[in-house]
Amino acid sequence: MFFDSVAFAMGQAGGAGAGGGNPIAAFAPLIIMFAIFYFLLIRPQQKKAKQHNETLANLKRGDKVVTSGGICGQIVDLNGDVLTLDVDENTKIRVKRSFISGLDVIEDVQKKDAKKEKGKKK
Repeated sequence: MFFDSVAFAMGQAGGAGAGGGNPIAAFAPLIIMFAIFYFLLIRPQQKKAKQHNETLANLKRGDKVVTSGGICGQIVDLNGDVLTLDVDENTKIRVKRSFISGLDVIEDVQKKDAKKEKGKKK
């Protein structure tokens, strides 16, 4: 008698779960989570990487750059993938293009601020 009720209960649960439900509704939370990750994490990172690659491709003589190690310098020579940076008056270093982390905009901003202050004093 006890085994009959257990078998009956198991048969009902298995039959109802096997045929019911929409498969799209079952995957909807996963699809929504993927969309959130794509728009919040993947897409902005791809945009940033694309912009960085464009910056590296458009480097030219005279640009002030910062290396990934934090060295600031001005590009003196471009030879394919190797850049020569003028770090100090007598110091020049060679770095690979891929080690450039970005343009040195801090120095340019400081110069602009100094020009504004000179204009205000006059």
